[in-house]
Amino acid sequence: MFDFLEGYDVLSAFWTTVQLTLLSAVGSLVWGTLLAAMRVGPVPLMRGFGTAYVNIVRNIPLTVIILFSSLGLYQTLNVSLGSDETDTINFRLAVLGLIVYTSAFVCEAIRSGINTVPVGQAEAARAIGLSFTQVLFLVVLPQAFRATVGPLTNVLIALTKNTTVAAAIGVAEAATLMKDMLDKEALLLQISAVIAFGFCCLTLPTGLILGWVGKKVAVKR
Repeated sequence: MFDFLEGYDVLSAFWTTVQLTLLSAVGSLVWGTLLAAMRVGPVPLMRGFGTAYVNIVRNIPLTVIILFSSLGLYQTLNVSLGSDETDTINFRLAVLGLIVYTSAFVCEAIRSGINTVPVGQAEAARAIGLSFTQVLFLVVLPQAFRATVGPLTNVLIALTKNTTVAAAIGVAEAATLMKDMLDKEALLLQISAVIAFGFCCLTLPTGLILGWVGKKVAVKR
């Protein structure tokens, strides 16, 4: 029934999907954390930038961001991200686009976690002479991360599925393989089942494992 798979490298396509997900997740976590710090910070200009970034990016379709990464940055501005190979450039541009988009959702998840930390703890930290940055990174964020494992898991699962948009600029991930297979094989149901099963294998364990981790590290109030 699935003999047609012999002519396609399904594992390689899903490995590319995994790489897109992991690299984008790390970048989004770093940039999203910085955005959250800006949004709760004391500097009006940085708060304004963080708020504007989140509200604008969340309302732009991911496809538009990915296409702009390729058509705008690479083909118009010649931004190659340190490579001469088209496939590598497209991969890196896809990661960049995913980071730009996903970090807005990471920011809001972390900000919601920051709001769960009692104000008294931050005030006590400031009372002993800690700066805003020290209070944020030593007292507030460690607790906020523990409170946001669940929301961040949802963002990670959404990111895994959003990697399919990278097919729009020719990244050889699962959605690109599916399109290629559909163009050559008249087996819509079987091909869809294979790709759907592959994504379930990526997202279901992620949700179960991180859901368990979230319960273990949750701060008891």
